[in-house]
Amino acid sequence: MTSPFDVVLLSNGPGELSTWVRPVVAELGRCWPTARISVILAPDVNSSGREAEIARGFPGVSRVQAARHYLRFLLTGQTVERWEWAKRGVVLFLGGDQGLSAWIARRLGYPIVAYAEWQTRWPRWFDRFGLREEQVRTRSPKERFAGQYQVVGDLMADGIQPVEAEREQIRTRLKLEPHERLIGILPGSKPLKLTLGIPLFVGLAELLERERPGLRFCLPVAPGLTGSDLAHFGRPQNTDVALVGGTTCRLEHDRGEDYLVSGAGTRVLLWFGRPAYDLYSLCELVITTVGANTAELGLLGVPMVVALPTNRLSVMQAWDGLPGLLSNLPGIGPTIAAFINKRVLRQLNLLAWPNIRAGRQVVPELCRELKSADLLSPCLELLDDPERCEDIRRQLQQVMDRPGAARALVQLAAAVLAEQRAAG
Repeated sequence: MTSPFDVVLLSNGPGELSTWVRPVVAELGRCWPTARISVILAPDVNSSGREAEIARGFPGVSRVQAARHYLRFLLTGQTVERWEWAKRGVVLFLGGDQGLSAWIARRLGYPIVAYAEWQTRWPRWFDRFGLREEQVRTRSPKERFAGQYQVVGDLMADGIQPVEAEREQIRTRLKLEPHERLIGILPGSKPLKLTLGIPLFVGLAELLERERPGLRFCLPVAPGLTGSDLAHFGRPQNTDVALVGGTTCRLEHDRGEDYLVSGAGTRVLLWFGRPAYDLYSLCELVITTVGANTAELGLLGVPMVVALPTNRLSVMQAWDGLPGLLSNLPGIGPTIAAFINKRVLRQLNLLAWPNIRAGRQVVPELCRELKSADLLSPCLELLDDPERCEDIRRQLQQVMDRPGAARALVQLAAAVLAEQRAAG
């Protein structure tokens, strides 16, 4: 394909960017090195505000429009920088609203291929769907023509690949001794999660260190956050410290590294490298909240304990669609969120992505009112049972997909472009 053409990637949140857009951009660079890659972002309730900056950092991306300009683009068809478009191109949907994405493709006059993780929508307006798995077909409307739905695999598997050389560099930097065991803690990235998660998880680290000397703790910091941001939630003024039976903590700098340090002196290293897959893969155990991180850990085969504290239901204001809008209304939003979450929590079964994929509990998960001490026993059980941890690693490898989805999705887009060219 030698004539100029555009590839437009439509996406939204930080999870989609790191696990879907990043591997697809890398594959586009290998297959179509002359293509102009544009990323248009849609608003997302889980946005950190740095999505445009993250997308610009992907090698091969030519231009990025931030989510705050999305509505204007929908209404006028013009980007804020008035981009020009090639006569030929293709749109790839990688997160956001499928219906609005189809509208964008029609405005541009390009065919559209969508990645469908859970189900398809509006098949009448899409040229192809790349399905994460065959079961997506059963949850979706009937395909418009034979071959419209094609299984490509899990894009997360392409985006999560540790590098052995980098693992060894991290091990050297941490000065990790053979007898020391690294424990990861992932309390979330949004203030509504961190207000419970920081005191809960740092309190757990303090308890674990008391029970099992020789443990080291690390916290991969989400994009857009600083050590001071995290330490803010460990202040004595945070009333949620007592609510979760956790501990306060402070920020300390030591030999070029930042740490959260508990009152008893337990140190949690703050890791700012992104992505943190090489660090995750060095961890013997990770304690994490729910989210895309459970899929990342599953793909890496890292044993985990998943915690969703419901001590204050209003902290779970991260729903999509109308519930998310209502839950974030000023004043009454927290009350609405508590009502919605109380109803939803009664129906929740499996929360971690590996457990959802397996249809059973591969890794332990706890969804209830939690205190730091409640997480101690499940963590010690895994730390003291190497055979069970090894069995979990094997099960994770069986449950989670292997790489190859990005290439399959780009090949699907190439087939659509070839059909367009053949049609004249």
